[in-house]
Amino acid sequence: MQAAFYPSVRPSTRAARPVLALCAALLATAASAQAMDLDAITQLAKQRAAQPYSAMNVRLPPELEAMDYDQVRDIRWRPERALWRTRTEPSQAPSQLPSQLPFEAMFFHLGLYQREPVLINEVSPQGTRHIPYRAADFDYGKNAVKPQTWGDLGFAGFRLHYHLNSPDYKDELAVFQGASYFRALGAGQQYGLSARGLAIDTVGGQGEEFPRFTEFWLVRPQPGDTQATVYALLDSPRATGAYRFDIRPGAQTTTTVTARIFVRGGGSGAGPIKTLGIAPLTSMFLFGENQPRKDDFRPEVHDSDGLMVATGEGEWLWRPLQNPKQPLVTSFATTNPQGFGLMQRDRQWSSYEDVEARYERRPSAWVRPLHPWGPGRVELVQLPTPDETHDNVVAYWVPQQLPPPGTPLEVRYELAWQGDQGAGQQRPPSAWATQSRKGVGYTKQSPEALQKQVQYVIDFAGPALQDLPADAPVKAVVSSDANARVLESGVYRNPATGQWRMTLRIERLQGNQPIELRAFLQHLQHAVSETWTHVILPE
Repeated sequence: MQAAFYPSVRPSTRAARPVLALCAALLATAASAQAMDLDAITQLAKQRAAQPYSAMNVRLPPELEAMDYDQVRDIRWRPERALWRTRTEPSQAPSQLPSQLPFEAMFFHLGLYQREPVLINEVSPQGTRHIPYRAADFDYGKNAVKPQTWGDLGFAGFRLHYHLNSPDYKDELAVFQGASYFRALGAGQQYGLSARGLAIDTVGGQGEEFPRFTEFWLVRPQPGDTQATVYALLDSPRATGAYRFDIRPGAQTTTTVTARIFVRGGGSGAGPIKTLGIAPLTSMFLFGENQPRKDDFRPEVHDSDGLMVATGEGEWLWRPLQNPKQPLVTSFATTNPQGFGLMQRDRQWSSYEDVEARYERRPSAWVRPLHPWGPGRVELVQLPTPDETHDNVVAYWVPQQLPPPGTPLEVRYELAWQGDQGAGQQRPPSAWATQSRKGVGYTKQSPEALQKQVQYVIDFAGPALQDLPADAPVKAVVSSDANARVLESGVYRNPATGQWRMTLRIERLQGNQPIELRAFLQHLQHAVSETWTHVILPE
C-alpha cells in the first residue's frame, strides 16, 4: 500500500474538422458491419490499433455551436419515437400498436459539452442497420433553429428504459454518454457515480487520456427478454477496445462487461502507457462524517463514502473517502482480486438532509472479476473539489503488465449497481465499518497537545460481532507508518445501537506529511472485522 501526491493534468485539445465529413468516414464502418458481435468488433479494434490514431474532434453547425447550456437542455428526444416502442422504425409516424418489447432506447443530442458524435446501430435478426440522426426525432423547445440542414450529425449517446420500478412506466435504466462513461440504476435508486470503459494515465504519465466509445451496436430485444446487450468500439491515441455489455435490470442491476483491449504501438506519438485503469469508477466526495464542514446545513454530501477492496489474499479493506487539498493517490497491491467498489454505505436520509439530491439513494458500484486478473493493484485517486458538481474520486484496477501491441488484454467482470433493495450491498463476511467520525469530545489536554493529535471513532457491525456479549474480549489491532504514534485505542459495545465502537487517538509527528493507518477488531486471536485503512492528510 502506498500514498503519493500528483498534479492533476488534462489532455490538450486537437484540431476540429467538419462533422459531416467525420460521420461519412465513420459510416463506412457501420455499412460494412452486417452481422456484428464481439468477435467482429474485436477485429475492428485490432485494425484501428495497427493504424495511427485519427482525432475525432468536430465542428458543429454554427446554430448548434452558439447554444448555451439551457438551450441545449431544451432539445429533447421525442419519447413516442423511442427505438423499440412501436412496430414502426424511428423517424416514421408512430404506430398505435405497441411492440411489447421489454426495453426502449432514446438518444442524446450533440451540443456544448457533448461535441463529438458517436454512431449508433441496431443489430437484429435481419442484420445490422445504422440509426441516422433526423431532426423530426427531437423536440427543439424554444430554440429557433433549422436542423433539417444539419445532415446526419450522429448522437451524443443514448439511454435505455425498462419497467424497473413499475409495470406502468419504463424508467431510465442505463446511460452511455461522454467519452467512455456509462452508468445504470437498480430499483429505487437515483443516479450518482459513473463507470468508464477504460482509464489511461490518470496518474503517472504526461497527462490523462480519455478513451471514448466511437460506435455502438444495440441488440434488438425479443419479447420476454430480461437482459439488454450493447456492443461498443473504443478508441484513443494509445489504445482501442471491443466491448460487450449485458445489462440485467432489477433490485440490483448488474452489467456484465467483456472487454478486449489493444495497446497501440509506439507510432502513436503519445509515449508509452504508464497506468492502464481497468473497470474504472468515478464518483464525488465533498464532505462527510470523517471530514465535516461547518458552513453547510447538510451533515454529508457525497455520492460514495468509501472504497472497499476484497483482496486475492482474503483480506477485506475499507478506505473512507476524503476531499484533499491536493491530489492524493493510494493503491493496494494484490493478486487476483475478488472485487472492489466505490460504495455508498450510509443509506439514511438524515445523514444528508437533501430533499433534491437524495444522496441516500445513490448506488454503490461493486466490480467482481469473472476470471483471475493476475497481479496488480487497486488504485484510488482523490482530487480536491470546491463543490458537489465535480467528480473528484476515481478507482480502478491496474494490471502489473501491459499486453504487447496487437495482442488483446481480455477482461470480464460484473458491475453491480447496489442499493437497499434485494440482496442489498456487498459486505465483508465478518463485520464492517458503519461510520468513521473524526473529532474530539471533552478533554483536559492542552490546546498545544491537541493540535498534534487526531482522534477517530469508528463503529462496526456484522455477523461476527452481533452475538458477542458486551464483556467479550474484543480488542483493536492498530498500526501506523513512521509519521505517527498510536497514543490510545479502545473497543466497547455501544449499548444504544448494539454495534462495537473503536476509538483511536493518534499523535502526528510531521504535520506536513500524510499518515497511513490500519485498524481492525480481533476476538480470541481471530480478526472479526474488515481492515479500516485511512490516510490522515497533511495539515
